[in-house]
Amino acid sequence: MEKREKLGSRLGFILLSAGCAIGVGNVWKFPYITGQYGGGFFVLFYLIFLIIMGIPVMTMEFSLGRASQKSPTAMYKMLEKPGHKWHLHGYFALAGNYILLMFYSCVAGWILLYFFYFLFGTFEGVSDPAAIANVFSSMMANPWLMLAFTAINILIAVVVCSLNMQKGLERVSKIMMIALLVLIVVLIVNSFTLSGAAEGLKFYLLPDWSKVENAKGGLFEVLIAAMNQSFFTLSLGIGSMAIFGSFIGKDRALLGESVNIAVLDTFVAISAGLIIFPACFTYGINPGAGPSLLFITLPQVFANMPGGRIWGTLFFLFMSFAAISTVLAVFQNIVSCTQDLTPKTQNTKKWKISLVSGIILFILSIPCVLGFNVWAFSAPIGELTEILGVEDYIVSNVLLPVGSLIFVIFCNHKIGWGFDNFMLEANTGKGLKVKKWMGVYFKWVLPFILGFFVIISIMSPFVSFL
Repeated sequence: MEKREKLGSRLGFILLSAGCAIGVGNVWKFPYITGQYGGGFFVLFYLIFLIIMGIPVMTMEFSLGRASQKSPTAMYKMLEKPGHKWHLHGYFALAGNYILLMFYSCVAGWILLYFFYFLFGTFEGVSDPAAIANVFSSMMANPWLMLAFTAINILIAVVVCSLNMQKGLERVSKIMMIALLVLIVVLIVNSFTLSGAAEGLKFYLLPDWSKVENAKGGLFEVLIAAMNQSFFTLSLGIGSMAIFGSFIGKDRALLGESVNIAVLDTFVAISAGLIIFPACFTYGINPGAGPSLLFITLPQVFANMPGGRIWGTLFFLFMSFAAISTVLAVFQNIVSCTQDLTPKTQNTKKWKISLVSGIILFILSIPCVLGFNVWAFSAPIGELTEILGVEDYIVSNVLLPVGSLIFVIFCNHKIGWGFDNFMLEANTGKGLKVKKWMGVYFKWVLPFILGFFVIISIMSPFVSFL
């Protein structure tokens, strides 16, 4: 059996974990959800749920991975009591990573394609909104084009993850994340120079209770949306963070590392709004435009902005780094889980597992691409209108919240690993530590919140609670 790989530095661990968390959910969904739910108060609720839900669950995942030095497909077998069946969740975690990339690599392909559209001047001189919208419609109607860019993302992941961890994934993640942070600063500075910057920032950052009251469903829906966004932004529940925890040493306590990663993840999400909302208010764009904000609305902004081709190219380069960083991290999760499946796979070369996993992933991604054209639904399933929506629902509404609830119960109750074992592992090393008094919250309050969230998440596309 090959010796388990290790990350070369603490910075590499933080940037790789943050790269998994930072993605389309931060830089696409967060701004438009914030716009739909009135700005400031939504951001405040998001931050509260991030602290009370996201950081504790992330700490537990890291602890399980570091204690076992395994991915979820083998992790539970080392930590569970004899005869228990917690390890079955490991197989669902592997499936969740596959299903996530089945649609995520497709969306990452759209973003990469838009980078090239702006780079080569597709939107230059185009001011008609219908013509800009038609570019997106034409892309969605062309399965071969979407398959090609989906394959590019998967191929990048296969190549990077085939290499040694430190020379491949860690090095590439460092470069991309640092470039992403530089691009954020450049784009924010540009947005702050726009005439509507003050109005956009006021909408975004100053809480206004009237906007909460006027939102569809009022306070309840705003709270549920904020809980959903804060939870899913950290990619918890399918073992991603447990796997990264298995690659690090014991010199740092894990609660502090979770806080660092959550802060970096939140910085990128907040920064996306700082880039987008000033532009919306400058050019009279509805900040609550919804999912079309990225691919239809913002290209209209860049098309009418002085130097818009350059700024559009930089913006979609920033988006591409965010999306590809997640593709790389999640694909590494697939490789790690597959390596730990059996004694035979543990002795299989990493490049072979990466290649086979990439081929399987590409085949599984085809339905998502075809779901927008030749396999489009004739009738929706609840509120789900495409294959992408169904795959997203399985991951986001089922596997992530249910998986997180399983992690919390396993880490904090004697039927699993137990709170004392969890606290010992989490507190090994320097830094912010889990306190004994937190056990009551972790054992009873957090599972209750997650259980409520699981019910709401699973039923939400089919039942109106409002």
